[in-house]
Amino acid sequence: MLVQVLDILIAGLLLGGIYALISVGLSLQYGVARVLNVAHGEFMMLGALATWSLNTVFGLNPLVCMAVCGPVAFGLGYGLDRTVFKRLRTSSPSLAVFEGNSMLASFGLLFIIQNLAAIVWGTEIRAYTFLTYPVSVFGALFAANRLLTLAFAVVLGVVFYLFLARTRLGRAIRAAAQDPGAAALMGVNINRVLALCFGFGALMAGLAGLLVSMSYPVHTTMGLEYTIITIIVVVLGGLGSIPGSFIGGFTLGLIGSIVTKIEPGLSLASYYLLFMLLLWIKPTGLMGK
Repeated sequence: MLVQVLDILIAGLLLGGIYALISVGLSLQYGVARVLNVAHGEFMMLGALATWSLNTVFGLNPLVCMAVCGPVAFGLGYGLDRTVFKRLRTSSPSLAVFEGNSMLASFGLLFIIQNLAAIVWGTEIRAYTFLTYPVSVFGALFAANRLLTLAFAVVLGVVFYLFLARTRLGRAIRAAAQDPGAAALMGVNINRVLALCFGFGALMAGLAGLLVSMSYPVHTTMGLEYTIITIIVVVLGGLGSIPGSFIGGFTLGLIGSIVTKIEPGLSLASYYLLFMLLLWIKPTGLMGK
């Protein structure tokens, strides 16, 4: 019984850590930049497949790939906001119009990235071998790569939260999320902060994809499923709440692990059911305002 409980718990925490990491990025993009980025999962897919290429072609350790995938993902996100979304922001007559236009633009971005990735990597399922030996945790056996994935997901999430809470730039980001007008009057460069938020969101998604590739097979159409799960996590935790994304991610991961143990085919359905119940009972989420 203890082994079964540990198996469900560790598997749930592993999924939850990945969900939390990618959800922090989307929560930042929507909570501050007001972009419901439907293409968010595609940055995760790019991070996963780029790591696969760097490992299989150049022999790079996946953890070393963070130094490559992270900055590239950040640069892509930053550049997209400074070009596509900044233009939409300045041309939209209201915030509501901008949110609608930006979501439509992100749909287009989803298909562009997905098709370009299919041209580069094809549609086959890709995987590589990394730290697959078993590790015993109180009698339950887990692959070392999965435990390492969980550890890095938690560490990256905590470091990013401390960055938002303790640094000057982090305070500027939180100020822009609460009241962009007041933040601008206090000297915050709003356009730069919004672009940084989009870049950081893409960075977190790219790193989440890297961690996924260490434990699971990856492919060019994996992004949309993770985007849907991420939206559920963000709503569960509360729109724009970074701590809520952590709580929502780990909660959803544990629920998915329990349901998978009972009936593997119902895990995604259980997420949708939770999503609908949450919108009905508490639409602000666990930590939303």
